[in-house]
Amino acid sequence: MNMCLNILIVDDHPMTVDSYINLLSDTDFQKNDLTFIKSYNCEDAYNKINFQLKQNTKIDFALLDISLPPYKDFNINNGIDLAILIREKFANCKIVLLTMHSEPLIVDKIIKEIKPEGFISKSDINFELFPIICKKILEGDIFRSNTIIESQRELFKRNINWDIHDNQILTLISQGVKTVNLPNYIPLSMSAIEKRKANIKDQLLKGKGSDKDLIGKAKKLGLL
Repeated sequence: MNMCLNILIVDDHPMTVDSYINLLSDTDFQKNDLTFIKSYNCEDAYNKINFQLKQNTKIDFALLDISLPPYKDFNINNGIDLAILIREKFANCKIVLLTMHSEPLIVDKIIKEIKPEGFISKSDINFELFPIICKKILEGDIFRSNTIIESQRELFKRNINWDIHDNQILTLISQGVKTVNLPNYIPLSMSAIEKRKANIKDQLLKGKGSDKDLIGKAKKLGLL
């Protein structure tokens, strides 16, 4: 039985978007009635997501590049923010995130925050297998490409098992956010943030060193 599928594809390279469409159009997806929604930046994607809502039309499958031109007016800065929005608006949508970045803490944060059905490093894309993977995800499978799996293993090797807030603390500090301002970004008290930060320093620096030392160590370990 044919299904009517609405597929959102967001990437800032139009040729990449067209490539994904061609790959999905030349496979078993052809057995379904496909509608492709193309977008190249966060602002346009945000508007098209909301248009689908207004039309009372669902999004069944979303392929999202993580690095995208932002939509500052609504604080939609990348594909991760788009994924969060889609999770809120279309609970049954299968989300596949595509990235050039595989830093362990960033990968771990995305998996814990978004729980994407698919998470693929662009360096791992096999154009022959890509449609097959997408079809399996649509049917209920969870897929992580090899680079993403190796990135997760790095955290286990280093015996690091932080939660999403710990990852946020380290990531925000690396972006230049001062500790005193972290409660503006993370729903925790200052005392809770300071305890978590001290625990991070204990694990990476044995409790000694500045924020600069902490970030330097995290980068040296390949965590950032």
